[in-house]
Amino acid sequence: MEFLTNDKLTIVGAAGMIGSNMAQTALMMRLTPNICLYDPYAPALEGVAEELYHCAFEGVNITWTSDVKEALSGAAYVVSSGGAARKAGMTREDLLKGNAEIAAQFGKDIKAYCPDVKHVVVVFNPADITGLVTLIYAGIRPSQLSTLAALDSTRLRSELAKYFRISPDEIRNCRTYGGHGEQMAVFASTTLVAGRPLSELIGREMPEGDWHDLQQRVIQGGKHIIDLRGRSSFQSPAYLSICMIAAAMGGRPFGYPAGVFVHNDRFKHILMAMETEITKDGISYKNVQGTAEENKALADSYGHLCKLRDEVISMGIIPPVEKWRGLNPHLK
Repeated sequence: MEFLTNDKLTIVGAAGMIGSNMAQTALMMRLTPNICLYDPYAPALEGVAEELYHCAFEGVNITWTSDVKEALSGAAYVVSSGGAARKAGMTREDLLKGNAEIAAQFGKDIKAYCPDVKHVVVVFNPADITGLVTLIYAGIRPSQLSTLAALDSTRLRSELAKYFRISPDEIRNCRTYGGHGEQMAVFASTTLVAGRPLSELIGREMPEGDWHDLQQRVIQGGKHIIDLRGRSSFQSPAYLSICMIAAAMGGRPFGYPAGVFVHNDRFKHILMAMETEITKDGISYKNVQGTAEENKALADSYGHLCKLRDEVISMGIIPPVEKWRGLNPHLK
């Protein structure tokens, strides 16, 4: 089986559960023969590399290093889960300061060691903010960076399939937009359930209270995994993020919203989940239109993200908005 590309793919945070699963997924999907694993924690990283060697993948060159310069130099594609994970009782926002600082350094490392990178996917939480911080310091075009937001939409797909007792394949175009956090906007108007609009089923075959409860299960989907497994999600974010980078390599289209830098007449200087397309040319988005209630939820989610962004500015991790162009001339 041919590879999508021969370009170097670097997995940042590869010693962790998400990162190690990303590496294995990329190898199983035959994205590229050239995969570099990076993590500052060398012993665990070596263990991941040894396990992958023991898989006996054919035709691949798996390298590993705890030297960030070596890891990123020559990388055409980078996927990073290199932040702290959520623990029981934590929200994604609880990780804000520490992971924003990690993102700032990650962006600086991209600028220093792989300024010609084709695409970067940021996974670690709160991904909307860590992705934005990375973009500011990396100096790359907004179209060259995306963040994992699809997990909320796939959780909506799963919850709807369970509720209606049908195959998940019969749930089409389910969407959440805005922030990847407690303030996400869960849409009904886009979704088809066995070919029927979900918005027509709510209030008839699905009581309004059930829809509200289901929305909350989607919003708390990550917490539920922690409650069940005692640790944050790793299989689903690993798979979805590798599907994103595969699309950026020219592979199969990515079918869910992703986090993207947005600056238009409705939303300004922010990174959030929109209706997106990821191709070899990068990520692009189009404006989202829902019901009045959905549009309000999206506006509220945007407002919440602005508060988080401004909090990171007040911490001194990123400069005020008007000074971003000094670090990244591609930002408006």
